Amino acid sequence: MIKRPLAALAGLCLSVATLFSTAALAQTTELRVSAIPDEAPTELMRKFEPLGKYLEEQIGIPVTFQPVSDYAGVVEALGAKRLDMAWLGGFTYVQAKLRTGDAIPLVQREQDEVFTSTFITADPDVKTHQDLEGKSFAFGSVSSTSGHLMPRYFLQQDGIDPDTFFSRVGFSGAHDATVAWVESGKVDAGVLNSSVWEKLIEQDKVDTDKVHVYAVTPTYYDYNWTVRGGLEPELVEKIKAAFLALDPANPEHKAILDLQRASRFVPTSAENYQGIEEAARAAGLLE
Repeated sequence: MIKRPLAALAGLCLSVATLFSTAALAQTTELRVSAIPDEAPTELMRKFEPLGKYLEEQIGIPVTFQPVSDYAGVVEALGAKRLDMAWLGGFTYVQAKLRTGDAIPLVQREQDEVFTSTFITADPDVKTHQDLEGKSFAFGSVSSTSGHLMPRYFLQQDGIDPDTFFSRVGFSGAHDATVAWVESGKVDAGVLNSSVWEKLIEQDKVDTDKVHVYAVTPTYYDYNWTVRGGLEPELVEKIKAAFLALDPANPEHKAILDLQRASRFVPTSAENYQGIEEAARAAGLLE
């Protein structure tokens, strides 16, 4: 009569111990981070290294950057929990949310609340979209918010169907590649992330005597840092707090912010990207 309750109690204790042991094993011991490949891999790594070191100091575990070959790869890796956090465009975040059901947008740059895309050409006769009828045009990646989705959406709002209006539509794969295509004459015009355009000008990596801006889109929400579902809430809060603590008045922090082309980071939420999802559906990029 006594042995049975003791045996049951021992079994319960063993189950609890196993549960705690499993939970301990499930704790994140390394933060695996990536980013959509909207620029050259070397540039992405250059931008991330100081931020990664800072995050390690703030959250107390190693932070590693894992490059991916395409936008879809980031979404898939988050869904399969091979990544813990990723720098996503607005459209890629929407795709991740729909793919995983639990991806969480944490923070965005202050600039991402009023983001734009820049239309460029090397043809001096091009002043408006209408001047490009029957000419060739380049977007960035198919899944790019600023290099494809929103420019396509705004073109459609202006009554232009890119697939029939232009003689040929190409996808360069990255913003800096779009500039190279336009500058070399591979296409007559293209569109890219306004922030990257400004950076290329600052770094003297584009000949502005040859390539000029002929239009800029209205503003929209874009990039954010997103974490996968299932990441421990305490760790998520540490990561968020680390981003929000970056202070431009601190020289070390300012160096990190400058590489991210951020004045500062601010909290964000899924609601901010509802407009992106609606635009994607209107543009026929989501069913």
